[in-house]
Amino acid sequence: MLFPVYWMVNASLQPAGNTLRGEWFPFHPDLSGYATALRDQGRNLVTSLVVALGSTLLSLALAAPAAHALARFRLRGTKVVLLGILITQTVPSIVVANALYGAYNDLGLLNSHLGLILADSTAGIPFSIVILHSFMRGIPEEIIEAARVDGAGRLRVFRSVVLPLSRNALITAGVFTFLFAWSDFLFALTLTTTDTVRPITLGVYQYLGAHTNQWNAVMATAVLASLPAAVLLVVAQRHVTSAATGAAVR
Repeated sequence: MLFPVYWMVNASLQPAGNTLRGEWFPFHPDLSGYATALRDQGRNLVTSLVVALGSTLLSLALAAPAAHALARFRLRGTKVVLLGILITQTVPSIVVANALYGAYNDLGLLNSHLGLILADSTAGIPFSIVILHSFMRGIPEEIIEAARVDGAGRLRVFRSVVLPLSRNALITAGVFTFLFAWSDFLFALTLTTTDTVRPITLGVYQYLGAHTNQWNAVMATAVLASLPAAVLLVVAQRHVTSAATGAAVR
């Protein structure tokens, strides 16, 4: 499983040309591929970062209060709402992308950062609600009642009690939402028609050619595209593990 990753890094450090003729280990690493990748794909990397961060913030901003309401308030149809949220996860992305294309064309959201952020959030928000609802439902009722007795309103309880206790769940939902948006290809391919806004996934796809002789640049782009996700997972691993084990105990 790790061999393609190794070969990607190895090929990115080889001189331009056919990677099959490269050495098994870059004894004399050539960084020209990274220089070319940054020159050609730097803007696309920034676009992906803006879209992924925007989608993550929007998803958490909407999912956290929604999950809290579904977990704490006695509302009619809560189970139906949760079932509907789960069902949205089964809808093929191409169906959503086709529907959004027509709407975006009328609203002028094609080839825009906002359009991609909203599109990626269609997957991030339901997923975050499911994760956060499961965790928030396990917060002891006594903690909530103690805060209410001290005079805290519902908004204060949510902001000062529920959110801090749900930190690991929020980080977990945020990490996976970021990864969804960072690795998105279908929405990027469908909702962008120019070079103005092009995420890195689409940049790598269009970088490939039948007769390319810059495989070191292609592989360097792939390495650069993988780094943010890899770093994020390493940094957030402890929180993700704590959220998973906490939900299991509850």
